[in-house]
Amino acid sequence: MNALTTAARPASDPASSSATSEPAVSTRTTRIRALPSASELKAQLPLDVALADRIAHQRQAVSDVLEGRDDRLLVVTGPCSIHDPEAALEYAGRLVSLAERVSDRLLLVMRVYVEKPRTTVGWKGLAYDPGLDGSDDIATGLENARRLMRDIAALGLPVATELLQPMAAAYFEDLLSWVAIGARTTESQIHREMASGLDASVGFKNGTQGNVDVAIAAMQSAAHPHRFVGVAPEGGQAIIETLGNPSTHLVLRGGANGTNFDSASIAASRRALQAAGLTPRIMVDCSHANSQKDHRRQTQVLHDVVDQRLAEGSGLIGVMLESHLFEGKQPLNPAALRYGVSVTDACLGWETTEQQLLLAADKLR
Repeated sequence: MNALTTAARPASDPASSSATSEPAVSTRTTRIRALPSASELKAQLPLDVALADRIAHQRQAVSDVLEGRDDRLLVVTGPCSIHDPEAALEYAGRLVSLAERVSDRLLLVMRVYVEKPRTTVGWKGLAYDPGLDGSDDIATGLENARRLMRDIAALGLPVATELLQPMAAAYFEDLLSWVAIGARTTESQIHREMASGLDASVGFKNGTQGNVDVAIAAMQSAAHPHRFVGVAPEGGQAIIETLGNPSTHLVLRGGANGTNFDSASIAASRRALQAAGLTPRIMVDCSHANSQKDHRRQTQVLHDVVDQRLAEGSGLIGVMLESHLFEGKQPLNPAALRYGVSVTDACLGWETTEQQLLLAADKLR
């Protein structure tokens, strides 16, 4: 499949028989802009041997936690979304220092979310609109996203993101150590197929209503080999064959029916995973419905999970936090942006994040 395509004119349309350099048009006018292939962008921003080896070790570290070979708590933390690479790199620098202080009890992974799902419309993330102005310079956005992820991985941090558009994944999947499939897309066959071919570990979130069954089915699907129509790294349609991804787990993020990080919900999820023949591996998203949309409640959820882990173990392998340099959120106004403040969901500030993760590590010791 080409990077961007549209339907051809019906054969009955007289214009279809004449040569033209204009894009084909169906029932609606569609503008087509070429993108570089994933291979071309990777050649422009390559991984050297040392960094590729580092990422392989980062992926193995995450997998070891999931498989129980490493008894640390996996912590995926960072901005709700990345809109300013400079601020993201400053956050990453602070997180590297913190990671060293807690490395005996916590494995810190940085959220580098460059795609944002939208129920209707809105800013779709750095990969799609890096100018924050609706210009949607996707070619520059993909380049910026890959460069940022490469720089953060080079600092020594495993990189995490939510993969929303499967065709965009090819531009930076080689940099990722952990991937989220969101509540809106966990039920998607296309995303399950994509996950089955990733080298990174994958967390499937429960559905927006709080149902864990769709995530469990996604884990089962992703573990199996698949063949499907996709886009080759060099561009063009291809048959993609995957081997299956055994390194998956459940992410509890609450839902329309309320929170699901309490001990009863964790126990119910553990039983459901076991009934499906899956090893219980559960991460709690401390934000979203579990924080009741109040970013400050994330710290309460974090410590509740840590206390449960200490008391029962219960298959709890990790937590997720939305955190930035400064607390809260701000309107997306390119002319008046405050540095280090989220433009999507409200986040914990760095001082609170550092303090609470240090406290969590001390508890786990």
